[in-house]
Amino acid sequence: MNELTEFHWMMDMLQTIDVGLVVLDKHYAVKLWNGFMESHSGMLPSEVRDKSLFALFPDIDQDWFAQKTRPVFELKNRAFMIWEQRPYLFKFPNYRPITGSEDFMYQNITLSPLTSATGKVDNICMMVYDVTDVAAGKKTLEVTQVTLSEMKERST
Repeated sequence: MNELTEFHWMMDMLQTIDVGLVVLDKHYAVKLWNGFMESHSGMLPSEVRDKSLFALFPDIDQDWFAQKTRPVFELKNRAFMIWEQRPYLFKFPNYRPITGSEDFMYQNITLSPLTSATGKVDNICMMVYDVTDVAAGKKTLEVTQVTLSEMKERST
């Protein structure tokens, strides 16, 4: 198999994987925007490329996000954002509005350093996972537990 074929397959996988992939430089300009992100944001890669993440999504707290990404750039450590702490970074609508009980997509996010040939981290990769089903299930379970507890208290 030749390298060009492998490269083509890899690019196809990046575009069709059911995970959002965003590459940002140190100035938070978008360098890569895959099909998941295009589908859920309604923005084409050509519309977002080289634009500031904060200009595209003004709801993102710039200081908070810079604090989350600092160890990724400086220490080459991965960082995580989980829905229990912050339901989403990108306020995408829930794409299953009829069967889903949530209005927006709950997200877990992994930030990974992308090391250049010189060993420096000039870019980071953001992986956006849709965890709406997990979040909705946990919220339903918590409500059920409270209801059962209240029923138990009333019966004693």
